[in-house]
Amino acid sequence: MTSWFFDPHYQEPVVTDSAHHQFQIRAATSADLTGIAQIIAESFHSQHGLWGWAFPLLRLGIYEDFRHRLSSPAPHHVCLVAVDTNSTANNLVGTVELGVRFADSWIQVGRSFPYLSNLAVHPKYRRHGVASGLLISCQQVSQEWGFQDLYLHVLENNYQARQLYLKLGYRVHQVESNWNTFLLGRSRQILLHKHLRADSTT
Repeated sequence: MTSWFFDPHYQEPVVTDSAHHQFQIRAATSADLTGIAQIIAESFHSQHGLWGWAFPLLRLGIYEDFRHRLSSPAPHHVCLVAVDTNSTANNLVGTVELGVRFADSWIQVGRSFPYLSNLAVHPKYRRHGVASGLLISCQQVSQEWGFQDLYLHVLENNYQARQLYLKLGYRVHQVESNWNTFLLGRSRQILLHKHLRADSTT
C-alpha cells in the first residue's frame, strides 16, 4: 500500500511510483505560490481558444488569492503541496487546500466540517498517485483536527475525478442543481462525503 508523509507531523517514507518518481507532501510556503498558481490555472482554465488571452490574469488572481490566505492563515486551514524530490529543483507537482466550513444547506447540521478544495496535479504527473497522496494526507490532517468526516465538490462530468474519489471511499451526499446550471448547460456539482475511520488510510 502506498505511504506518504506530510511535514512536519508525519514521518512516513517518501514514495517511489512505477515511473520512479519520488514525492513528498508538505505544507505550502510563500516560495510555492508561483507553482501553485500555475498548476491550478492549468487545471481549471484553458490557455487556448477565445479566452486564452485571459489566462495570465486568471493565474495572477489565483496567486494573489493564495498569497492572502497563506499570509493570514485561519486556525483550521492548510494548503498542501506534492513535490518531486527526484528533481534537482524539487518541482511542485500537485496541490490541495483543506479548511473548515460552517453549517449550511450542504450537510444540514449545526456544526463545522472539513472541506477539501482546489485539488490539482501537473499534467505530466497525473496517474502517478499524486492526487491520492494529497487526499490521504488531507484525511490525516482532518483527523488530527478532531474531525471524522470530510466533504468536497466534484463536477458531474468530471468522470476521472469521480472514479478516484469513489476508489478512496467518498460517496454522494447531494447532487446540486439550479436554474443557471439548466439554462447555461453547465455540469452539476456533486457534494461528496467520506466518514473517516480511526484506522483509515485509503
